[in-house]
Amino acid sequence: MIRCEPRTLVPEASTRPTDQDKKRQHQGRQGQPWGKRQRTKKEKPVKEGSNDEVLIADIRALLAAQKLSDATSVIDTTAEKTGDPPAGSDILAAESSVVETKDNGQEEVVEGKKTPLPAPFSEIEVTVQEISSTGDGLATHSSSNQIYVVPFTAPGDVVKVKVIKHFEKERYSLTDFLSVVTPGPLRDDSRINCKYFSKCGGCQFQMMDYSEQLKHKKRIVEKAFKNFSELSPKLVPTIRDTIGSPLQYGYRTKLTPHFDGPPGHLSKQDKRNGVRNFFTEPPPIGFMLKGQRKTLDIEDCPIGTDAVRMGMKRERANVVKNLKTYKKGVTILLRESTERVQNDDEKASTTPDDSIKVQGPKHTDFKTCITDNNATSTEYIDDFVFTNTAGAFFQNNNSILPDFTQYIRENILPPPSPTAPAIKYFIDAYSGSGLFTITLSSLFKTSVGIDIAEPSIVSARQNAALNNLPPEQCKFIAADAPKLFNSIQYPKDETVVVLDPPRKGCDESFLNQLLNFAPRRVVYVSCNVHTQARDVGVLVRGMKGSKTRYEIESLRGFDFFPQTGHVEGVAVLNRVEVDTSTSATIPEPSSSKAGVDSTETVDVLVEQQPVENQTAAT
Repeated sequence: MIRCEPRTLVPEASTRPTDQDKKRQHQGRQGQPWGKRQRTKKEKPVKEGSNDEVLIADIRALLAAQKLSDATSVIDTTAEKTGDPPAGSDILAAESSVVETKDNGQEEVVEGKKTPLPAPFSEIEVTVQEISSTGDGLATHSSSNQIYVVPFTAPGDVVKVKVIKHFEKERYSLTDFLSVVTPGPLRDDSRINCKYFSKCGGCQFQMMDYSEQLKHKKRIVEKAFKNFSELSPKLVPTIRDTIGSPLQYGYRTKLTPHFDGPPGHLSKQDKRNGVRNFFTEPPPIGFMLKGQRKTLDIEDCPIGTDAVRMGMKRERANVVKNLKTYKKGVTILLRESTERVQNDDEKASTTPDDSIKVQGPKHTDFKTCITDNNATSTEYIDDFVFTNTAGAFFQNNNSILPDFTQYIRENILPPPSPTAPAIKYFIDAYSGSGLFTITLSSLFKTSVGIDIAEPSIVSARQNAALNNLPPEQCKFIAADAPKLFNSIQYPKDETVVVLDPPRKGCDESFLNQLLNFAPRRVVYVSCNVHTQARDVGVLVRGMKGSKTRYEIESLRGFDFFPQTGHVEGVAVLNRVEVDTSTSATIPEPSSSKAGVDSTETVDVLVEQQPVENQTAAT
């Protein structure tokens, strides 16, 4: 299963302290207090595919495109770990021409002098140049070559922002969005459907037309493979258009609002003595303020389904009613569940309380909201039925799943070949509760789903039975993915593998196993197109000692989360046989990673990539 959701809806830690005179209503997602902690805390090295690394790659590319910096200057990650100044840090410092006024009143242009940056918490107007792959705008100001990261903006917007924190070495600053001075051509605030937009961290694009959102998400996939795959552009096919969601609002079948515990500090002694704090008024119940560890009170969320929104209203009232019973903060599960009956059933003519009735041509669905993590939820995808523990993961946009699974179905098999045997076997790695294993099983003699989580395997086996699939046709194994091929004996030429790893992607051991097993075809599904690009790059280049590598047939994004900066990726790969006795058969890593020259690319690969054939890069 696809195991991740936009991070913006996940509750963070409790509110951090801020000075009263520095309070801010909105803050960039990665903002930190400006003060003692900023001076003493050492910045952590970025990780592949992380939000920070994706943002920095986009910033470097923008700086290079605007000819504002040396495009080959990068942070020396090895030096960062040792604490030494990073290579090129003097180049990365914000430098530009400065106009100085002499004693005689004449102005003189001084080249190469460092431009003072706006003071923290000062307000300035900036112009947004583009949207980064993180969903934030990248803006410029006439006073310097610094890039300003501004949430809730679109290209062309002129906006007022509050400067929060400078990263002079990397040439960017984090800001809070305050207001729109002049809207750009892509911005239309009449499209905004939520009164919390520009405060809540859940959505980034409500002011943009949906077609523009899809174009942006296509660019996210393009940049991911440019910046993280380390592949020559000729090895990466043209990215196909992003498939949109049938629903742009009212699509999320799961939300998890939360509230913090009663205010006030208790010592360990107090706790041992049974002392506790009580709420004196209802706390904010909702999601995090953009960039702050502070809960924003949210009465309604328009991207939730009708059943989830109904449950949200009900549970908010329950919290207030039972306020004195809460000793600590709580995360509230809101999960939609569907009961389906045929239209000729007597129940189809009723409307149960606390449910949403949806009538179709053949059946009627009654949708309710579950709040018990251990209860069972039910979902339908076309005629397939899936049950899961309500608190466990299942894809949160049911409206796109029919199109999504149909696309996988249409691309899981290669075109017929008179010389190659037919593919009869299907391996679903990271299978979860069986979405792909079950929906694709009719195409194969045998399908096997493998997942590390035993509860997921239990649900998957139950789902196979619910869909009348016998064990000999559709089976599930609980095993860690890095060891999954130990129990598989299928002929490689007759096998296709679907990969659907968590956000961090696949590890080196798994990729090495996959290359040694060498299935004829691989379909890689990912909720993080940046780690997907990294892993696909490994499969295309191959690894030392392996006689197998892959070529990319197609790449495409799917918009599971409209109004947000999140995009799912699907990559279809075909096996290519190589002779490892000649290094020329393995494509060399590309040196086009954003702002990275060929020499530095080797350092980055050795430090971060789990790839063994580094000699090709040197």
